[in-house]
Amino acid sequence: MNFPRIAPRAVVLVAALLTLLVLFGYVALRSGPLAPVPVTITTVESRAITPALFGVGTVEARRVHRIGPTAPGRIAELAVDVGERVRAGQTLGAMDAVDLEARIAAQDAALLRAAAIEREAVARHDYARSQLQRYERLFVQRSVSEEVLTAKRQEMAIADAARAAARGEVARVRADGEALRAQRANLRLLSPVDGLVVVRSADSGTTLVAGQVVFEIIDTASVWIDVRFDQSGAAGLAPGLPARIVLRSSGADRIAGRVLRVEPVADAVTEELLAKIVFDAPPPRLPALGELAEVTVELGPLPEAPVVPNAALRRGADGPGVWRLGETGVEFVRVTPGRGDLDGLLQVESGVQPGDRIVVHSARALGARSRLRVVDEIARSAR
Repeated sequence: MNFPRIAPRAVVLVAALLTLLVLFGYVALRSGPLAPVPVTITTVESRAITPALFGVGTVEARRVHRIGPTAPGRIAELAVDVGERVRAGQTLGAMDAVDLEARIAAQDAALLRAAAIEREAVARHDYARSQLQRYERLFVQRSVSEEVLTAKRQEMAIADAARAAARGEVARVRADGEALRAQRANLRLLSPVDGLVVVRSADSGTTLVAGQVVFEIIDTASVWIDVRFDQSGAAGLAPGLPARIVLRSSGADRIAGRVLRVEPVADAVTEELLAKIVFDAPPPRLPALGELAEVTVELGPLPEAPVVPNAALRRGADGPGVWRLGETGVEFVRVTPGRGDLDGLLQVESGVQPGDRIVVHSARALGARSRLRVVDEIARSAR
C-alpha cells in the first residue's frame, strides 16, 4: 500500500500550528481567564478584641461669655485685646457716660425736693389728726356741730392722701436715682470669669446699641472636643469611656481624655452620633478653637470568638459571607458578622470555626469552580 507523499512544507506548517496551539493552551491555563486566581489566605482564630470608635471633631469651648453694654452709647476705652488672659472682675473697658452724671445730680436734687414735700405732708397730716381729735372731744361735749366734725374728718382724709402721695413720690425718685447709678455701674465692662479673650468686635469711639457684643471670653477649663462618630458600630458608646485625642497641630502626640456625654439627638443626614470629649488634664498649650482633632474611643474588650479580617468579608446574594477553602475546592459560606476593631479584625457569630482557612484578597472575583493559587501578596496590577 502506497501512502501519499507529504510535502516538507506541510509538515513544517502542521508542526508550527501544533506548537502555537500548545502555547495558546499553556498561556490560557496559566495567565488567561482559565488560569488559577491568585489569592491570599488566612486561618480563622478565636481571640478577644477591643472594639473602638474613630471620629474627627473640632475644639470648642463649653462656656463662652459675651460681654457688651446694656444701654446704647459710645465706647470710651478698651483695656484688653484678643489673646489676653483676664481675671474675674477685671475691667475690660468702659462706655462714655455722656450726660449720665448730670442726670444723677438732677435726680439727687429731685429727691431732696420730694423729701421736703414729704415732710410738709407729714406735718399737715399730724396737724389735721390733732385737730380732728380736738373737735371729736368738743363734739362729745356738744360744743361743735356735726357738720364741723365732718369737715375736720374730710381734712384728715385729704392730709392722709397727701402724705401717702408724697411718700410714693420719694420712693419713685429714689428708684430712678438707683437705676441711673446702676446704669453708671454698667458702663464698666467686667469679666465674669477667669478666661481668655477670643473676640474683640469693636474699638474705642465705636457707637453701640444695647446688647451688642464687644468681647467674647472663654473659660479655658471648659475646652472640649465636639466629635462625630459613625452610627454603625457605635453601640456601647457611653459617658466615662476613655479616649485618645490627637490634635492636628501636635502631630502624633496622644492626649488622654474621656467621653463627657453623648448627645441625645443624632445627625440624621450624615448618620452620625455626636459626643463631647474632655481632657483628663488641661493640655500644656491651649488648642485653638476650631482646630481639628482625631479621637479614638475604646468601647471595652469582647470575649473570645472566631475572628476574620474585615477584608475577607464579601457580600453575596443571601447576605455577607467568606470564601472558605475545603478539601474539594472553594465554597462561599454565609456568616453573621459581629463587632470589629480599628485593626481590621471582625468577630463572627456563626458560619466559620477556628482553624478554617479563608480567602482574604483575590485578584479576581471568585466562583464555586474557581481554581486558586495561594500567594503571599497580590500585585497591585493583578487586582
